[in-house]
Parts: sequence; C-alpha cells; structure tokens
Amino acid sequence: MQADFSEMRYELQSRDGLWRRMQLECQQLHTELLKIKEYKDMQEIQIKHQSSRVQLTEPLENKNTELLLFSESQERQQEELNKIRNHIYREEQSHCSEQERMKTEISDLTEELHQKEITIATIMEKATLLERQLKMELETKDKLLAKQQLLEFQYQVVTSENTHLKEMV
Repeated sequence: MQADFSEMRYELQSRDGLWRRMQLECQQLHTELLKIKEYKDMQEIQIKHQSSRVQLTEPLENKNTELLLFSESQERQQEELNKIRNHIYREEQSHCSEQERMKTEISDLTEELHQKEITIATIMEKATLLERQLKMELETKDKLLAKQQLLEFQYQVVTSENTHLKEMV
C-alpha cells in the first residue's frame, strides 16, 4: 500500500511538474503575444504616420499584407495558446479527479483500519475474559485436587484405623 502511495505521489508530482511547465509556457506565450501586440500597434502607428506623410499606396499595401500575415500568425498563436489552455484544463481535471480518487481510497483504507482496530480490541477483550475464566477454572481445579488429596488421606487414615480395629477385634 505504501508503494502504491509512493507511486501515486510520484505520478502526481510528475503531473504537477508538467502542469507547471505548461503554465510557464502559457506565460511565455502571453508575453510573446503582448510583444506582438506592441509590435502591431507600432506598425499601425508607423503606417498612420507614413500615410499622412506619403500618399503612396504600394507601401501601404505591403504593410497591409504584412499585417494580414502578422494577424494570421497571431491567430495561429492564439489557437496554439487555446490548445495549451485546453490541455492544461484537462490535466487539471485529471489531477483533481486523481486527488479525489486518492482521498476516497485513503478514506476507505482509514475506515478499514478503524474496523480492524475495533476487531482487534474486541478480540483482546474476549482473550482477557477467557484468560480470567481459565484462571478461575484452574483455581477451582486446584481446590478440588487439594480436597481430593485430603479425602484420600482421610480415607487412608480411616482404612488404617479400620484395619487396626479389625486386628484388635
């Protein structure tokens, strides 16, 4: 049972480590997303400045294409982030259900241990009672043995007196 608990503890620790790594990756992705948003904002500002200064459509179209590519990249990263979040959520659910299962198992084992302790206490009480009864029976038998020995001695005395009286008669 301890080996099972150790194995479960190891598995939970490894899952916890995986969960922490995923959280770290989420934080890193979030940081990257913020950087990308800043970069996008900077590009938008640059585009606005360029459009106000220069009315060239070709550079704007290039920037728009870059922004579209960037937004597609951002969407892919968002999808990846969502996948990671879903994976983390599933891992958390699995972790929680595993914890609940372990709590239930521990509760069951505790109850079983309690029942065994009660059984042991009952057996000990019965053993103590039987021991007392045995002592009382031994004392009674010792008294009866002593009484029997006394009666045998008295019988021998009476027999010897009887023999003596017969001889005298």
